[in-house]
Amino acid sequence: MSAPMLQVRDLQVAYGHIEAVQGISFEVRAGEIRTLVGANGAGKSTTLLALSGLLRPKAGSIRFEGEELTKLAPHQIVERGLVQVAEGRAILTTLTVRENLELGAYRRKDRAAIADDLARVLALFPRLEERIDGLAGNLSGGEQQMLAIGRALLAKPRLLLLDEPSMGLAPIIVQDIFRKLREINAQGLTIFLVEQNVRQALKIARHGYVIENGRIVLEGSGRELLHDPKVTAAYLGG
Repeated sequence: MSAPMLQVRDLQVAYGHIEAVQGISFEVRAGEIRTLVGANGAGKSTTLLALSGLLRPKAGSIRFEGEELTKLAPHQIVERGLVQVAEGRAILTTLTVRENLELGAYRRKDRAAIADDLARVLALFPRLEERIDGLAGNLSGGEQQMLAIGRALLAKPRLLLLDEPSMGLAPIIVQDIFRKLREINAQGLTIFLVEQNVRQALKIARHGYVIENGRIVLEGSGRELLHDPKVTAAYLGG
């Protein structure tokens, strides 16, 4: 078996004296969707911020395709191919949909390929094409989430990191967003998903990890965790 694309070992992240992530280990293999699920405040978003270089770990290792990331700046991590869709989407509301998408590609030099990638993003999210020259601030929450994902895809990621993509969205929109994530993955992109919506995340994930109070307490295939009595009792209303 080939080495994991992303390998995290004994990761610790602290805010001052508060240790938010307490020595967790996990991996992501190329071509998969993997997910880290848990309640609000469990350490999920903190983990993603560390992967993206926006928080410095207190200890531990983050290796992407064999390279240690913990000393790299966020823009260097993006250049390696780890691109995060932030919690809350971080759309620039006074810019157009097109301008927001183009910002995803601002570090790329392959101008012709950018045009092709933009066309693919608009084919994936037809609502964005319909509103391409309108202000991003006029989009619905679901459309803004599509825009945030599309902007990340324009950065040409090798591993897409998503932080709570279902947050604040109606259930029918959440289902649509998760269908799009399946489609993106089927096209060959590896995805690591952090989610409070445990059911939806485990439905699409090949493998999942459950984090509580900064520690991973369970792991297994998405199907196994969906039917695990502890997961059902704690997160699925069972």
